[in-house]
Amino acid sequence: MDIRSEVVSVLDEVLSLKGRATAFSLDTPLLGALPELDSMAVVALITNLEERFGFCVDDDEIDGSVFASLASLIDFVHRKLGS
Repeated sequence: MDIRSEVVSVLDEVLSLKGRATAFSLDTPLLGALPELDSMAVVALITNLEERFGFCVDDDEIDGSVFASLASLIDFVHRKLGS
């Protein structure tokens, strides 16, 4: 499984970016840079990542740094899959 492309797919789907997420680089900022990524979208994104990858996210694991960039979000998924 290519985690990066799966995360990009979830981002694109949840935020209704209509394919824009496929152009994101690892350095692309997310939270604060994408108007679509509001607090409700964060909840939907977490839920979709849990379903897609089969892990569970505790409330205390989530802060703004997870959603700082595409790279930080991918790193978070890697850590969850490794634990």
